[in-house]
Amino acid sequence: MKQLFGIIIFFSCVNQSMAQFSQQERDSIYRLSAQDHQLMLQKLGIDSLRHGPSGNPNDPNAANSDESKVVDYSLPELLDFKDGSKVTSVSEWEKRRQEIKEDFNAEVYGRFPKNIPAVNWKVVSRKDSIIGEYPVQVEKLLGVVDNSAYPEIEVEIQMTLTLPKNTDQKVPVILKFDWNFPAGFNPPEQENPWQEQLLAQNWGYASLIPTSYQADNGSGLREGIIGLVNKGEPRKLDDWGALKAWAWGASRALDYFENHSKVDANKVAIEGLSRYGKAAMVTMAYDERFAVGFIGSAGAGGTKILRRNFGEQVENLVSSSQYHWFAPNFIKYGGPLETKDLPVDAHHLIALAAPRPVFISSGDPKVEGNWIDAKGMYLAGVHASPAYEIYGEKGLSKTEFPQVREFLSEGKLVFRIHEGGHTVVPNWPYFIEFAKPYFK
Repeated sequence: MKQLFGIIIFFSCVNQSMAQFSQQERDSIYRLSAQDHQLMLQKLGIDSLRHGPSGNPNDPNAANSDESKVVDYSLPELLDFKDGSKVTSVSEWEKRRQEIKEDFNAEVYGRFPKNIPAVNWKVVSRKDSIIGEYPVQVEKLLGVVDNSAYPEIEVEIQMTLTLPKNTDQKVPVILKFDWNFPAGFNPPEQENPWQEQLLAQNWGYASLIPTSYQADNGSGLREGIIGLVNKGEPRKLDDWGALKAWAWGASRALDYFENHSKVDANKVAIEGLSRYGKAAMVTMAYDERFAVGFIGSAGAGGTKILRRNFGEQVENLVSSSQYHWFAPNFIKYGGPLETKDLPVDAHHLIALAAPRPVFISSGDPKVEGNWIDAKGMYLAGVHASPAYEIYGEKGLSKTEFPQVREFLSEGKLVFRIHEGGHTVVPNWPYFIEFAKPYFK
């Protein structure tokens, strides 16, 4: 029952982006997404895709949640160049990183366009407030994207920045990919809210709304920053998807922090949960200015080994409901190609963040459910650790899958399964302790 409850919480969370629309609007979004998905299939010359498993453990076609049924798989090597030679130094790893990025650009997340327009940040309001017992300054911001090349599409990045007032020094900031909850939605109260935990450290935090600049559906690909760059036309096969676009927005937020008199831009962490955990990991991989990553339940397409037939699968990711997160080229790995044909996997993505500190968070599988595949995320971290070792840093400190509440905290790449469900809330205190040495 707990597992089913975790699944319900998961799908409730990931469907929040659709809750703001009427049923008629949702029907239109699904229809237009399906049409664009079909167009991409035609471009790829694909007639049909394999069906993905169900996230409901009670369905007949439920995703595998039995470790004994996980088939053997072989991961592409992390420290081998494409010509077969080995990486043995930091300078060689930096060259190998470029090979890995190119594979992700071409086959998974798509490329950043060369002609992305500039962003002009505007302060909508600035006021003093109180969060718990902490005096703060709250800025509401809009990043207005230059659309002079195609005025038909307007794009604005919504962000709120909250900073402690009881210090004269520049402060670290946690940038959070946040949900645009519908009016009237009240998140459950917490005994010690994460916002107050951060303010107790004299750290600030920012709430970035990814769907303000790129919709979380296929019908929005002709709009937002992707649509603006493409002037309303369909994507090319290696064009960027929503995950890469959301990461771009986080980088523009960091641009703003670099010019802020009260923010220490060298001490900015990125945090995200679920699909936003995927986006946060992509952000860490592609923007080396981010100091720390807090990656929550990112699962398939993020920090889970895709080749593991456990939980969510590539076939789910390339369906008409989720394909927009990725480059169109990624669709082919749901038919005719398979995950074994991918040149990269999740351990490559995590390794791109090395040697910067990354905290991978998961909920208790008995509560969150097995869709996320906590072990698959852990294993990706294990296989990413050699990239940290190249720098003389520790990766994951244990090669045996940890227990719930066990914190693998010795290295710069850490992992913890908390006792809750599809959330990072119970891991905030552990993340703060993890980040402290890097924020001194």
